[in-house]
Amino acid sequence: MSAVDIIVKKRDGLELTREEIEFFVRGITSGEIPDYQVSAWAMAVLLNGMSAQETTDLTLAMAHSGTVLDLSGVVPLAVDKHSTGGVGDKTTLVVEPIVAACGLPVGKMSGRGLGFSGGTLDKLESIPGFRTNLSREEFLDHLKRYGMVLTGQTGELAPADGKLYALRDVTGTVPSIPLIASSIMSKKIAAGAQAILLDVKVGLGAFMQTLDSASELARLMVAIGQRSGRQTIALLSDMNQPLGNAVGNALEVREAIDTLHGGGPEDFREHCLVAAAHMLMLGRKAGSLDEARAKAEEALVSGQAWGRFKQLVQAQGGDVRVVEEPDRLPEAPLKEIVPAPQSGYLAVINAREVGETSVQLGAGRVKKGDPIDPAVGIVVHRKVGDRVEQGQPLFTVHASSQEKLDAAVERLLAAHQFSAEPVEPLPLFYGVITEQDILQKE
Repeated sequence: MSAVDIIVKKRDGLELTREEIEFFVRGITSGEIPDYQVSAWAMAVLLNGMSAQETTDLTLAMAHSGTVLDLSGVVPLAVDKHSTGGVGDKTTLVVEPIVAACGLPVGKMSGRGLGFSGGTLDKLESIPGFRTNLSREEFLDHLKRYGMVLTGQTGELAPADGKLYALRDVTGTVPSIPLIASSIMSKKIAAGAQAILLDVKVGLGAFMQTLDSASELARLMVAIGQRSGRQTIALLSDMNQPLGNAVGNALEVREAIDTLHGGGPEDFREHCLVAAAHMLMLGRKAGSLDEARAKAEEALVSGQAWGRFKQLVQAQGGDVRVVEEPDRLPEAPLKEIVPAPQSGYLAVINAREVGETSVQLGAGRVKKGDPIDPAVGIVVHRKVGDRVEQGQPLFTVHASSQEKLDAAVERLLAAHQFSAEPVEPLPLFYGVITEQDILQKE
């Protein structure tokens, strides 16, 4: 067996065996297969695709290229949630405490934001002292003791994926759906969760901009979960406009706190309750989706979810006073409320433009290692379909300098488009993909 034979086989559109995939992944991990051959193979996969079985074999090989956590000795069943990335997507900060408050353990390893898509870890680190670098032992201990943990991914998990992703990033092979699916699922499987909720974003502010491509990715990841013995469900959710109102780390934490107190934007609250309900179903904490939804609502209304959030912050070294008194969160020196330049119905709030503007303000990073300003960001005050009168508040910019503020205002005004005629609100979700859907198709 040789690397070149495997490259040629995939170049010719043939299906690789599990043994061939495992051989290739071992070579990626050890460095025995050079970068130029890995890059050639990745391009062949991009052009010719992979079957569900091939992608599952690739996922498991990458998961087992490093440490694979076994959570069964710690908790009876743990769930995890993964979002494919979006603008204003701070759902983990609300969903994890809701689910944990319902008695279902949540063990989550998150990533950092890169480009216009924000990262959960960056948001949490706007809380002074919050640790996102827990060790493997701490991860397991917190999960057992508190029933919830939220930390960064370690280099021990799926190291082959890290090496492959670095090459995909510079060889134009990032859009390959089998490689995206195996990258996401290998880290989820390595982190040990027995049940996984996937939140696959669709639209202007998402990596998958069409419903067809998002559905293809979601179906493939659910199929991988099913073939790997993990209960998996995928939600297809809208990302044409920001989720909620706040975009920016401390601003999003504040919005999550508002939501945990029973307030927050309606669309964000609803998104969180739907996601939590599906996670409770995955974890067998309810006999129906309606029952799961009722339990999630009760956890939110009763304050139990808020209590679990404070417990999470305290357990991971964060200053609880800051979340109890959100005015202690970092604040930008400049803040400007921008009025609507005209009257009409909002037809577009371009999520990608809003996200990229937040990066320019300093809320995100262009490349790994860039510093983050936790205080800056944007709050949008309207949603697509809203009737807005000229002069009413349209959005607020939180900035560190007048130059950045002025540039942000100009770009954000262009991201809002008006219509004289009524516009339909955007849906929150486009569909749900379950294991039953995959089995029926097969």
